[in-house]
Amino acid sequence: MKVLLTGITGYIGGSVATRLRDVGHQVVGLVRSEAGAAAVDGQGIEPLVGSIEDRDLLIKAAGNADAVVHTANAHHRPSVEAFLDGLAGSGKPFVHTSGSSIVGDMAGGVAGDAIYDEETPLDPLPGRVDRVAIDRDVRAAADKGVRSAIVCPSLIYGEGLGIKKDSMQVPWLMALAAKHGVPKHIGPGENIWSNVHVTDVAELYRLALEKAPAGAFYFAENGENAMQELCEAISRTMGLGGRTESMSLEEGVAEWGDGSANYTMGSNSRVRGKRARQELGWQPTGPSCVEEIETGCYAEDIRASGLAA
Repeated sequence: MKVLLTGITGYIGGSVATRLRDVGHQVVGLVRSEAGAAAVDGQGIEPLVGSIEDRDLLIKAAGNADAVVHTANAHHRPSVEAFLDGLAGSGKPFVHTSGSSIVGDMAGGVAGDAIYDEETPLDPLPGRVDRVAIDRDVRAAADKGVRSAIVCPSLIYGEGLGIKKDSMQVPWLMALAAKHGVPKHIGPGENIWSNVHVTDVAELYRLALEKAPAGAFYFAENGENAMQELCEAISRTMGLGGRTESMSLEEGVAEWGDGSANYTMGSNSRVRGKRARQELGWQPTGPSCVEEIETGCYAEDIRASGLAA
């Protein structure tokens, strides 16, 4: 298929583009500049210079493609509406990106018991209402002749397959450890996030693109960890024997911003990706997040940065 992909210079988008290219799909990547165009062109991907703000461009590009994969901005309603309008009645696939913070709480580092799968009723917190509304509109586009699907990753880790190599949460914890000399978590750090390796995420997008029925929604996860466990793994890799320190939510906001501190680094987001396994045959194989920290790409980064004792 000829696949139009947004967010191609980002962590998720670049990894998905590489996976799709490697299995034989023709990937057209939306980029914002000529520099971005040169970067993706060097990876065997056709660049399209433009912006997700350009409605006419998006509609035309969707019409010229066999499918659209949107990873650029989960909150950006105008681009989603443009793509859905451009694909209406075509039967073409549209794979949109959400994120499992839609089921998150504001726990301040305290553990939570709620676990969600694709069938669990969802009542999002105010900061995620708009994203959930977009997700529902994407799924409803199945009634307008679009083979729409949503991939909803949990905490993604591992080295990116495209231009951008770094994920978010684990490198944030590593950077904070470098700043203070010890890994830190919000409150007791007992809050739990499901997680998934980036290579498995890229494969799930491929499967959703090729096989997902219209209106599908897939959580992407393959395990879970408390933030304290990730900090302890960083600490062991640094040679600190697992020692970590707590910080207040206010300190977390100062480091990462209000949204990231409350909805990600201090929250619980526990999901189970049942539907992808059952419906698409998705079989994640990547190493665990702790393994990646202690022996994989993050261990290499810790040693290279001089953090390891």
